[in-house]
Amino acid sequence: MDDFRRVDTWIFDLDNTLYPPHSDLWPRIDARITAYMIALFGLDGQSARALQKHYYRVYGTTLAGLIREYDVAPDEFLHFVHDIDRSALEPDPALANAIDGLPGRKLILTNGSHGHALATAKQLGIDHLFEGMFAIEHGDYLPKPHLETYQRFFARHAVEPSRAAMFEDIAHNLAVPHASGMLTVLVRPKQGAEDHREAWEKHDEAPPHVDFTTDDLTGFLERLVRR
Repeated sequence: MDDFRRVDTWIFDLDNTLYPPHSDLWPRIDARITAYMIALFGLDGQSARALQKHYYRVYGTTLAGLIREYDVAPDEFLHFVHDIDRSALEPDPALANAIDGLPGRKLILTNGSHGHALATAKQLGIDHLFEGMFAIEHGDYLPKPHLETYQRFFARHAVEPSRAAMFEDIAHNLAVPHASGMLTVLVRPKQGAEDHREAWEKHDEAPPHVDFTTDDLTGFLERLVRR
C-alpha cells in the first residue's frame, strides 16, 4: 500500500468497476447493443450477437467496429444503448466515503458515453466526487486500450501518469497505463459471483501489467485511506 503514497490522481473505469460486477447494468447495455445490431442489419439474434462480439474483440468496442466498417452515427448508437433503467442500482455511501477520502483528484475514464457515466455516477451518489469524466466521445470514439486514447486523456486532464493510479475491470485496458508509469488495480468479481466479462477477458492469474487485484473496491480504497 505504500506504493500509493506518490499518487495524487485516482482514475476509475465505470462499468463493472464503480458499480458491482454482478449488477444488471452491463447486461442491460449489452442487450441493447444486440438489439441495435438486429435492427441495423436485419439479422437474427444469434448472428447479430456474434457480429457484436467480433467487433468488440477486434476494435475494442462494438461501436468502433460499426464506425470503421459502416460509418454508423456514434451519437445515435450511444443514445440507444445507454437508454436503460438504472433504478436497481442503489446508492453506495460506503464507496462514496472511500473515494472522497482519497487525497487528490478523481477522474472517470470510460468507453461509455458521458451521459451514461454521469447518470450512473449520480445513481450511485458519487458524481460530485469527480473532477472530470473522459468518455468515448472525448477520445473521438477510439476506445481503450488504444494508446492514443490514453494520451488524449492525459492531455485533456493534465494527468502525470507516474503520480496516478487506475482501477479497471478489464486487464488488457491496464497495459498502457502500466507502461506509462501508473499503478494499476484490476477489480474482479467476488468468488462465486456472476461475471459478465467475455471469456477471453478473464485470467486465472493477473498479467504482469496488473500491480494489484481486488474483489472489493470499497474495502481496498478504505485501506488506502487508512494508510
